[in-house]
Amino acid sequence: MAAAYPALKDRPISNTICLFDVDGTLTYPRGEATPEMLSLLHALRQKVAIGFVGGSDLIKQQEQIGAPARANVTTLFDFCFSENGLTAFKLGEPLATHSFISWLGEPKYKELVNFILHYIADLDIPIKRGTFVEFRNGMINVSPIGRNASAKERDEYQVYDLEHKIREKFVGVLREKFGHLGLTYSIGGQISFDVFPTGWDKRYCLQHLEKEAKEPGGVEYTTIHFFGDKTEVGGNDHEIYSDPRTIGHAVKDFEDTMSQVKKLFDL
Repeated sequence: MAAAYPALKDRPISNTICLFDVDGTLTYPRGEATPEMLSLLHALRQKVAIGFVGGSDLIKQQEQIGAPARANVTTLFDFCFSENGLTAFKLGEPLATHSFISWLGEPKYKELVNFILHYIADLDIPIKRGTFVEFRNGMINVSPIGRNASAKERDEYQVYDLEHKIREKFVGVLREKFGHLGLTYSIGGQISFDVFPTGWDKRYCLQHLEKEAKEPGGVEYTTIHFFGDKTEVGGNDHEIYSDPRTIGHAVKDFEDTMSQVKKLFDL
């Protein structure tokens, strides 16, 4: 039986929404949400509107949050912003979507991906697995080690990457080679970085909230809290964390998220 929540316009703390990054903020990196986190989100949703904004696609967010809750992830939040909001849901209903391919065009996309794959082929790193370029609706995700790496291999690669700056150097080369394409490169998580049109970072989701304010019966969110773990310059939470439209909260991990939310909203 679905949980009951006050209508968006009737939440006790009005005109306020909390947005959360997923990996490292609501869950362990690529891990599942704990029962304690799910319980806290349920309690928070009774007071304010809540949403997630993740760079990954909806399938991954379903695995990380929906699966452990035994529910469709779009029912657990008022707003679901996958791929930075390029795929979005309000109260379980889909909102307008856009495509990276249609924006960039197939010839330029192919040139970019061919260069990336050649670069990775020439990288001398300890191990390589599979899925080096993952296509998503609003971006591509690039991983020098490959997204099929195990959890242990991810942890080991993260240490190696911090020392040798593999992703940082990779991004620098792409910025120089493809500066004319109007793309942004954002390092996040342990093993990869995202490539997307400039302006299509996590701030993209805010336009959905701005449209919400103009809808009949819609809510104008004058207070937008954002919680993320990659808020430093170059991290994939930085832009929305530092945006003047949001109140940014930097967290160390999901336990820190829980601690900050409990203190902020008296839960």
